[in-house]
Amino acid sequence: MRVSIVLLSAILLAACGDKASPPAGQANEAVAASPDEAAPAPAAPRGGGLDTSHAGEAAPTLGFVDPAGKPVTLAAFRGKPVLLNLWATWCGPCVKELPTLDALATKEAARLHVVTLSQDMDPAKVPPFFAARNFRTLKPYTDPKMAWVPAVASNLPTSILYDAQGKEVWRTVGDLDWTGTTATAALAKVLG
Repeated sequence: MRVSIVLLSAILLAACGDKASPPAGQANEAVAASPDEAAPAPAAPRGGGLDTSHAGEAAPTLGFVDPAGKPVTLAAFRGKPVLLNLWATWCGPCVKELPTLDALATKEAARLHVVTLSQDMDPAKVPPFFAARNFRTLKPYTDPKMAWVPAVASNLPTSILYDAQGKEVWRTVGDLDWTGTTATAALAKVLG
């Protein structure tokens, strides 16, 4: 068990594009393995390239925690498309793209859910991180079981777009300007 925790921590640290070290104490904390965990997904193209190799697959049923501390799954967001962003406070590229995700979430609130799902080993660090940045629309969702990265991503940040029925459209790895032309064109195909 301890070896798998250390291995998962090493994978998460290596996955972040800037190779930044986690804050003190982050890598040494124990994380319980979840029965929902699956083998790591194949790597998607880095740097904003769209990977459609999982298009049509149903969104995972993995749970996570909403800002109020209640368990939730992506099924709760059905009815309009969901952009799931896997990120961490210690990941430089993740932090860099959050303001553009907030701008997108604000602009498209009526047509798109933007779910920023922290992969921090200590979920308590996420709400203060969000509060310090005064995001207008983004909310701090957390993954205390650390189930999402092993199931769907190989690097952080990873963003996955699901349609209104919960089917994957595409995914991208690496930070992206979510207000730029690449993201706008990719989202237009789903948002209309």
